[in-house]
Amino acid sequence: MYKRLLLICFTLSILAACQKSDESVFSAPPDTRLNDTLKKYGDILVAAPHGWKGLVYPKGLENGVFSFFFKFDAANRVKMYADFDSASAVTSMEGSYRLKALQQPCLLFDTYSYIHLLSDPDAAVNGGVYGEGLSSDFEFSIEGMNGDTILLKGRYHNSKAVLIKATEGEEAAYGAEKTNRLIDKIDTYLTYFKRFTTGSSNYDVAFDILNRSATFSWIDENGESHVVTTGFYYTPAGVGFSPTVNLGAVTLTAFDNISWSAATTTLSFTVNGNTGTIKETAKPLVIDRDAPNAWWQQQVDAGAYWVTLQGFHVDGVDDAYGITKLPNYSFTVFYPQFGTSDNVVYDLLGFVTRVDGEQYIEYGPAFKAPTYKADGRIVFPYLGILGELPEGETAVTNTIIKLTDSNGYYLVKTSEGYDMVSAKDGKSWISWF
Repeated sequence: MYKRLLLICFTLSILAACQKSDESVFSAPPDTRLNDTLKKYGDILVAAPHGWKGLVYPKGLENGVFSFFFKFDAANRVKMYADFDSASAVTSMEGSYRLKALQQPCLLFDTYSYIHLLSDPDAAVNGGVYGEGLSSDFEFSIEGMNGDTILLKGRYHNSKAVLIKATEGEEAAYGAEKTNRLIDKIDTYLTYFKRFTTGSSNYDVAFDILNRSATFSWIDENGESHVVTTGFYYTPAGVGFSPTVNLGAVTLTAFDNISWSAATTTLSFTVNGNTGTIKETAKPLVIDRDAPNAWWQQQVDAGAYWVTLQGFHVDGVDDAYGITKLPNYSFTVFYPQFGTSDNVVYDLLGFVTRVDGEQYIEYGPAFKAPTYKADGRIVFPYLGILGELPEGETAVTNTIIKLTDSNGYYLVKTSEGYDMVSAKDGKSWISWF
């Protein structure tokens, strides 16, 4: 009996200890705590002595990133620069901002400014999609702080963004309204492939200026090939890369002090304090040997075709042979296994024209099944002409001569489809989507 009494008393003591306290574990109610948090972030934004460098990653760009410089004041005004274009990089704009509690602390840019350009629904403004722009944001939830970096997340499109405390030098560079967009000169190179060299390391590099991404390819010391894509943004000295990438021997954060030589078609810069260059090259370091067959087989399996609007780009000239000037021209297709002639299944480069509001393949060269070379090239054996060539057939004839070049072509996978690049000198290519 005595043991039972002890057990009952022990149980009651435990139950009493587990009862909820009438006192809150927090020292202040939720609204007060949230307002304190907002004030804390407001004080942090304003107190940064040299402002903030901002990076915004629009949801509509797979790897792209845009940079900003912000200077917040206590009157809810913010001055900014942006790398959206050459004008926004050197012209300060002022707008308003708010810190607001919307289930969690939020930073809102509430007057139209540079940061809104990425979200503008007019695709003509930012090159995005009509009605959505680049699917970016100008209202952000504050996800926290890591060192000198505030982490943000878009409230509507979940675009990632960060604010990083700027250095005195960065503030001075933006304040001096300096900009360096010389990396854009890479689009003037005559060769499709470009070679990035720093020290004893060599890489293929491709900049997608419109989509703000850069792709690096290389062969390591074991003979293994690597390809990595990252975003890039403009800085007063050149370009920065985000996220930073490890290229084997080089950890790449930025190209600084970019200069341009038109005489030698060379971009020069510094990389981690070392010199670097980008020059023309006819042949890539990394060749996708499976790409030619994958390009051809994809449309065979789909019973479909590849499309090009302008045909060949040659020696820096789009639509080098003038196919868009052909009578009633609409577009050109490459249709694998289009038909059969004398028991030969042939592919067709078909020129599509508009006739009475309808579109037809009226003519074009036919080819036997392509030949695939062990080194990753595709060659097109000419068979003959389907249909009757129109006036101005020189455009078609020149296209046939170029396509049947015995040197063949490399195929490069792109976000839209494939680029087919001349293996002769890398100065001619055609884009398929």
